[in-house]
Amino acid sequence: MKIVDEHVEMSDEEASGGVKGHNVRYVLAISLIGAVIVMSAAWIIPALLAK
Repeated sequence: MKIVDEHVEMSDEEASGGVKGHNVRYVLAISLIGAVIVMSAAWIIPALLAK
């Protein structure tokens, strides 16, 4: 961070408060796939047992 004239300039990383990334997209993808599997099982299993 540096002061230029009467305002402060900082990099994107300094402004965001940390490091970007952390593999969030992988966590979201795995969670979505897991939710689809659980919801499908909750619908398919009772349908198979109802026969």
